[in-house]
Amino acid sequence: MSELVTGEAVALELQPARLPSRALATLLDLVVVLVAYVVVSVALLLATASLDEAAQTAVSIATFLLVLVGGPIAVETLSHGRSLGKMACGLRVVRDDGGPIRFRHALVRGALGVVEIVLTFGVVACVASLVSARGRRLGDVFAGTLVVRERVPVARSAFVPPPPPSLAGRFQELDLSAVPDGLWLAIRQYLGRMNQLDPQVGWAMAGRLAGDLAERTGAPVPPGVPSAAYLAAVVQERQVREARRAFGDSPTAGGPTAGGAVVGVVGAFGSPSSYGPQSPLGSSAPSESPVAAEGSEGVGGEGRSTGFVPPV
Repeated sequence: MSELVTGEAVALELQPARLPSRALATLLDLVVVLVAYVVVSVALLLATASLDEAAQTAVSIATFLLVLVGGPIAVETLSHGRSLGKMACGLRVVRDDGGPIRFRHALVRGALGVVEIVLTFGVVACVASLVSARGRRLGDVFAGTLVVRERVPVARSAFVPPPPPSLAGRFQELDLSAVPDGLWLAIRQYLGRMNQLDPQVGWAMAGRLAGDLAERTGAPVPPGVPSAAYLAAVVQERQVREARRAFGDSPTAGGPTAGGAVVGVVGAFGSPSSYGPQSPLGSSAPSESPVAAEGSEGVGGEGRSTGFVPPV
């Protein structure tokens, strides 16, 4: 992956196109352009048969410039970096900051492309692409552009386990406005892959991320709470707030997200007792919920049964 930084200081992970895919896209573009050039040249030759030799030469030069040079420039400008060959290969031309190209970028690329692709049969472009770390030819270097892949296989996102039930709703008063998106992404990546890491490396990484998160929020990590569980609880609190912001402060947005999603997946972090001392609310709720559920059905006398057994 190649990290491009936008004007808003946002890092984009874009995969640069390599030489084989770029060569295939260029070959398809050249075939289309040459076919168009031959058709236009034959049509103009028949139309200008009555002219003298100098006029025919001027028409030939104008046809060469308009079709072989102006054609690719116009296509890349109007399609924002996607010619026919690039669309077939899943490629796109973008600026160095990841934005769409404009006419001046396409003009520089097209003008230098005549020299390094058409006149030298692609030798200069191939050598420049092999030398460049991101596979750029001379036209890309002078234009400040980059050819990237649009169709990248999407990796299966790792499952982010929820925190223990004892930590559910414990960080409702935490201020998360100063936490940057990059830190959230790092935390989610760690939580999704922590079972694949070496235990010592995982604990050290969790401690570092928890320290960064506590520094951003202004509240220290609660004593006795492991760093991984703290990170998972804060991430879940952020998801609950986003759900409430998106769907309103209804019970459907807050309740199931805060409670139902965390019960039954404690095994990802271990048993709740392995996290040290628990809060009174967290220790008493599991023992009283079965009694309350049975009592409510027996006293009511309605005989309704949902078949749901509360977790112990």
